[in-house]
Amino acid sequence: MEHTEQAKPAVPIRCEGVAVVLLKKCQDDYLVLMMKRAGRVLRDEWCYIGGGIEQGEKAWEAALREIHEETGMTDVHLYVSNQFEQFYSPIGDYIYMAPVFVGYVPEDQTVRLNHEHREYQWMTFDDAKHNAALPGIDDILDFVEKHFAKKTPSKWLRIPREIK
Repeated sequence: MEHTEQAKPAVPIRCEGVAVVLLKKCQDDYLVLMMKRAGRVLRDEWCYIGGGIEQGEKAWEAALREIHEETGMTDVHLYVSNQFEQFYSPIGDYIYMAPVFVGYVPEDQTVRLNHEHREYQWMTFDDAKHNAALPGIDDILDFVEKHFAKKTPSKWLRIPREIK
């Protein structure tokens, strides 16, 4: 008798989006851009930038596009954080994962919100963690503060302008 192994039930993982934490220097500290959502998902909750990856796009390209769409900013030094935003969707029965990028922007860069957000604030890390919409965002902000605000990130994490 031939033995056939049954596939074990599994919760699928979907990695179809990106998250971006934008930082700007203010005196000797960094501030985090947090925006209040205007749409139906997470309405009136404070979040950082996030969005979907479009057909044919690399994750880092989606990050730059989402930064521009949600804030109007284009002068960004983008880094891979080696962190992932993740949550379980009980409705879809899947785990959503998104690579987190960190972008540094000049102090004088203007924020121009699109329809997805109703207001924004440059917050301290403590305020951003306190106001964050979902559990897990505070952990990502802790990591970004430790590795991107309190020390200079490795050059190996930088997304070079030449590959754009």
